[in-house]
Amino acid sequence: MFEKMLKEKYGIKEGYELDFERYRAFKQNASLYLIMNVNGKKEQEISEIKKISDQLRTFGDKDVPSFLPTNEGAATCEWEGGYYSLLQYREPKPLNPKKTGKKLAKFHYRGRYMPFQVKTINRIGQWKQLWEKRLDQMEGFWNSRLNRSPENEFEKMFFDSFPYYMGLTENAIQYLTDTELDSTPLEMDNGTVCHERFKKGSWGKEHLVKNPYDWVFDHASRDLAEWIRERYFYNAQTYQPDVRKFMDEYQQINKLSSFSWRLLFSRLLFPLHYFECVENFYITNSEQERLALEERMQKYLTYSAEQERFLAGFYQLVDAPVRSYKLPVIKWLMK
Repeated sequence: MFEKMLKEKYGIKEGYELDFERYRAFKQNASLYLIMNVNGKKEQEISEIKKISDQLRTFGDKDVPSFLPTNEGAATCEWEGGYYSLLQYREPKPLNPKKTGKKLAKFHYRGRYMPFQVKTINRIGQWKQLWEKRLDQMEGFWNSRLNRSPENEFEKMFFDSFPYYMGLTENAIQYLTDTELDSTPLEMDNGTVCHERFKKGSWGKEHLVKNPYDWVFDHASRDLAEWIRERYFYNAQTYQPDVRKFMDEYQQINKLSSFSWRLLFSRLLFPLHYFECVENFYITNSEQERLALEERMQKYLTYSAEQERFLAGFYQLVDAPVRSYKLPVIKWLMK
């Protein structure tokens, strides 16, 4: 499918095409090339993540790929109506799922020292604005449909549950606002290279693959919160050992400040899972996906009290220094 493109645009002639992890790829001797569809990506964004990738490799991260230019020296190529870029790996390592926390901490440490200003993928300081916008949009949608009968079981659950999740979102926004007003960021709170959604499979299932197109520049607590959120919802009965181990490992390299702890908790408090479930239901045209989302929503609502207990006990679970750092607790969660 892509052999002709690689030959004409990149001068890569020998080798074979294959599926590698969740990517289409091309293998040539000791090199593996991931073929990335970059439709919709702006030139400035691709240029910026290439600079970040180069810098991380300079800092010693051998698991970050290099961007292979075309024969003309361009970062991307056009092929059959699409735009593509090529990421080059030298024999990706087998993935070792152990010590994810420590590996992420090292990744964040390296990503904190960019010798240039990151602009296009920067999300620093934007959570409050983005959460408020998302809440306003969903509240407007909820109000617009409230005076009609629910069309299906999902809509009934949405109508009944939204006020609760609106309150939870307002709590998260207030916790974040208080953090920004009351807590002083330290050097470790500087922005770093993070992921849109860091979870168990983000770096591959069998091989270690760090995809620069997954990256954003944000506070490190973004990745911590999203990994913990995914672990909790994967199995609400057995998440504790994984989460405790992950946080212990991470703090062996990067010890969290008071600001970091509070930012992490505010992000866990924000019900991202609920927003994504509702948004995806109304976006998709797939009946199969709608049924899966209806089942997921039912699960979220059934176990909402269990999630409150998770949030109430989070600081205690991970041995956060609540007293010495004076970390605020949400009183209604503790009842």
